[in-house]
Amino acid sequence: MKHATSALILSAALLLIATGCQSGGKSESAQKSAAKSNATPNGVTTTASGLRYKMLTSGPAGGKSPTITDSVTVHYRGTLTNGTVFDSSYDRGQPATFGVNQVIPGWTEALQLMKPGDEFALYIPSYLGYGPQSMGSIPANSDLIFQVQLLQVNGAP
Repeated sequence: MKHATSALILSAALLLIATGCQSGGKSESAQKSAAKSNATPNGVTTTASGLRYKMLTSGPAGGKSPTITDSVTVHYRGTLTNGTVFDSSYDRGQPATFGVNQVIPGWTEALQLMKPGDEFALYIPSYLGYGPQSMGSIPANSDLIFQVQLLQVNGAP
């Protein structure tokens, strides 16, 4: 099962990359323009900001999406576009809880599109991530790929 899940995540990540993962050295406006012009085959959606996501699993109908002021509990795995894992709540064996407005802009946008039980593959262009700042093992201007499972909306902190 673990290998099947990893294969699914890798497939989704490669699909997201193939639909426009090329930020190195481009200006933010050039990245946004490229993101908007890319086709979104195979269930990949591109938002107006340039965030790309693919729903991997849909939660139960009627779930409530978090708002900007809510706190959420999630499981996630973050990788660079070369596949290097830089953070994973799955590997730690413990989900993470934080405010929707306390994360990078790409996450803030994506979380508000999700409902409990949803699992998304996210492609976050650098301008919706850490931008020109390096962060730990994440180099400056890095596009990021995440697998995010929204476990719970906890309401306002």
